[in-house]
Amino acid sequence: MQEVLLVTGGSRGIGAATALLAARKGYAVAVNYASNEDAAALVVAAIRAGGGTAIAVQADVADERQVLAMYAQVDSQLGRLTALVNNAGVVDRTARVDEMSLERLKRMFDINVIGSFVCAREAIKRMSTRHGGGGGAIVNVSSAAARLGAPGQYVDYAAAKGAIDSFTIGLAKEVAAEGIRVNAVRPGLIDTEIHASGGIPDRVQQLAQQVPMLRGGSAEEVAQAIVWLLSAQASYTTMSLVEVSGGR
Repeated sequence: MQEVLLVTGGSRGIGAATALLAARKGYAVAVNYASNEDAAALVVAAIRAGGGTAIAVQADVADERQVLAMYAQVDSQLGRLTALVNNAGVVDRTARVDEMSLERLKRMFDINVIGSFVCAREAIKRMSTRHGGGGGAIVNVSSAAARLGAPGQYVDYAAAKGAIDSFTIGLAKEVAAEGIRVNAVRPGLIDTEIHASGGIPDRVQQLAQQVPMLRGGSAEEVAQAIVWLLSAQASYTTMSLVEVSGGR
């Protein structure tokens, strides 16, 4: 039976790199996107061009109704889910905490934290032996910011990723006996479009000298860690927070 993977925020950056690599490893991939349908279509087209199976599924992970509709689409088009990558996330413009609006904070936690919870909840219903599933794997995309705090830039993002770390640890213990492994990666300074969305498009170049390896990482390097954690090669690995940060 083919493994079925859902990658949230799969149209760009780390999500797209993960979807492409997983497809090469034989997964049928559902590429989730919130609004950029064209970007998701390009990822799906690339997977299909390589002989793989993929669909694009629209959903804002902060909206439970959209998440439920997304899972229904995956169920009907690809079959029972066996793997989830909780990658969808946002940053905001750099700001101090005393400058952050309630609207900003709600958006940050609705997408980065609550969205991951709801997506994991629906995945567990399909994977867990308690629910008649055959097991599976979940990888949450956290951030080195959870350790570093991101002062003066986005403490709210760092705090949301700190919540993802705690979520990973607790959920891993909760479902370990039900055939589900739960891990996280903590990317460091990675060269993706998320920095531009935070108003610092050249952030990787600015901070590269702070990384012991003296460079930023690539989305593909993070994807390698994610896909390994999903795979049978990581069969005894759960509750791990894997640093992909060049030593930073």
